[in-house]
Amino acid sequence: MADFTPNASAGASTSPPASPGPETLSPLEQEVLDEYARLAGNLNDLSALLSTLSQNPSAGILDALRGLERKTSLVFTLLKASVYSIVLQQQIYGEDEGGEGEGLEGGMGEGESMDVDVDVE
Repeated sequence: MADFTPNASAGASTSPPASPGPETLSPLEQEVLDEYARLAGNLNDLSALLSTLSQNPSAGILDALRGLERKTSLVFTLLKASVYSIVLQQQIYGEDEGGEGEGLEGGMGEGESMDVDVDVE
């Protein structure tokens, strides 16, 4: 961003701003320009801070993300185990009602598979 000077206007001549005439700003206009200058400075500071953070991530953030990754993988594993348990119970109840008597030896039915492969570091 270019530096912004609140007293300079785009098409103004080099005459001093205190001189009377149409180029003199009202107090409200000057206040608005000062606020815009302050906002531009704050945005520049924010941009510099975000640039620094994006280039050098802090160790605390990385540690927190690693912990979150571990917890997420644990929840994923528990969810898969729960689904496997439900499928297995449904097979057992279905076999009991059908009277086939295969028990647990039948395993999962055709087209059903349960892959559990989770990498936890």
